Order: sequence, then C-alpha cells, then structure tokens
Amino acid sequence: MKSIVKEIFPGIITFFLFLLSLLPFWILYIIADFLFVVLFYVTKYRRRVVQENLKNSFPEKSRSELQLIERKYFKYLADVIMETIKTISISAKNNARRMKALNPELMESYFKQGKSIIAVTAHYGNWEMAVLSFGLLTSEKRVIVYKPLSNVVFDKFFNKVRSRFGTEMVAMKMVLRKMVEYKNDLVFSVFASDQSPVKCEANYFTTFLNQPTAVFSGIEKLARLGNAVVVFYKIDFVKRGYYTGTIVPLVENPEQTEPYGITKLHVKYLESMIREKPEYWLWSHRRWKIKPADVQ
Repeated sequence: MKSIVKEIFPGIITFFLFLLSLLPFWILYIIADFLFVVLFYVTKYRRRVVQENLKNSFPEKSRSELQLIERKYFKYLADVIMETIKTISISAKNNARRMKALNPELMESYFKQGKSIIAVTAHYGNWEMAVLSFGLLTSEKRVIVYKPLSNVVFDKFFNKVRSRFGTEMVAMKMVLRKMVEYKNDLVFSVFASDQSPVKCEANYFTTFLNQPTAVFSGIEKLARLGNAVVVFYKIDFVKRGYYTGTIVPLVENPEQTEPYGITKLHVKYLESMIREKPEYWLWSHRRWKIKPADVQ
C-alpha cells in the first residue's frame, strides 16, 4: 500500500504543477507574493539555515544588513519557485526571451576550433530557466550533469521538463561514462559548482565564503581528460522574470593549469558573484554539511 501511495501521490502533484504552469506570469507572481509571506512569516522555512549561512559567510556585515539580505532572498525564492513551475510548459521562444543569452557566438568559436566546452554554473538566479536555455544555445550535444532526486517519479518528471529543448540529463555518477562515450564528439556540458560532493568523494576543500568547503573536483578532471574549454555561465537578474546569461571564459587550456587550479578559479568566480548580489543565491541549501574533520 505504501509503495502505491508513493507512486500515485507524486503523480497527482506533478499533474497539479503542470496545470499551475499554464497560468500567465502575472498571476504566478501574485501567488509568489503570497508564498513569500507563507515561507518567511508562517512556516519560517529554513530561516535558521539561511541565517546561519549568511552569518558565517559575511562576518563583516551588521545584523541589519544580514536581515535585509535574508528578506530579499526569501522574496526572490518565492519568485524562483513560481518561475520554475512555469518552465514546465513555457515555450522555447518565451524562455529565450526571458533568459537571454548575450554571447552564444563564443561557444561556436570554440567548437570551430574542435574544442568541447564545460560550463560551470550555480544555483544562482533562475537556474531552471537557464537549464532550458542551454538546449537552444547550440546544435552540438548538450549534457546537464545533475544529482538525482530521491523520489523516482519527481526525478523523471523534472528531467523530462529540463530536457524539453534538447539537453541530455546525466546523473553525476554516470558522467565519466558519458564523456567517454562522447569522446569523439563536440559537447557542451554543464555542471553546478555549488553542489556538495558525497562524503566519500569529499577529497578537496577550499575556502568559499569564509568557510572550509568541500568542492566537487570532477569538473577539473573531465576538463583535463578531454582538453575542454572551461567557462562560467553567469546568470544576471534584470527584472522580475527576466535574466541574461553570459559565457565567461575561465580556462582555454586545462592541461597547462596547476592541480586544483581550475577548481579554485570557478569557486572564486562564483564567490565574487554572490558577494556582489547575495540575495540571488540558494541560501536555504545546507551547503556546509561536510566538514574537513568528517573526512579525516
């Protein structure tokens, strides 16, 4: 009986989300305004996590400054939730208009040189709209590396949504096999740099937002393996519901970099983005669960 419920209940939720996604943006933002009140004042969703993360990340900021960032974050989080629901049914034309790629021609210049591209991004801005936009940036193979959800129904549903415009979703544990499979092809692969590695793979720590942080080093390993160009896909908030995406070159010759040089570079770049406009990063994520002492 429990297994049946686990299969049917998520299915009902995903159907409801699809219906909700058909609503126009202006109605979804009315819902988002209400959702902000629920998250911030009623349920106080992960507010302690957010407060602790902000306090540890910005020890130089006053209490009032941190409270302002916290409030802005939850206001934005409500918008992102509703915008993410909209991606379930948004058209390619509308998504491209709202997540505008500023310099996709840079990708084609690398492909003409016979180089694959590894794009590093993060849970910053509306990353779900960005994932959809990746399917429209090039006709070469497009791979999104992700961590599977624990619920199989939700995992299949959201992967189907994310791959609607031509990207291929590849679980993190399968990425090496996929890259070997595509070794003779030009590939645009995307990794989230702010995902925590599993404890058994947390073999490298660096300072990120004033804290020792376990970082997934697979990006660097794969870049060296395929001699791929490493870029950062920078998402900028323009106005409610509108963003830009900029391809920022980080490393064009990974074989010439020092060990962990690529990793340090993309982590540092993300930190600079967050420090500039902190409210657009996913502060409710328990990013610092793994400590250096846990893996010694």
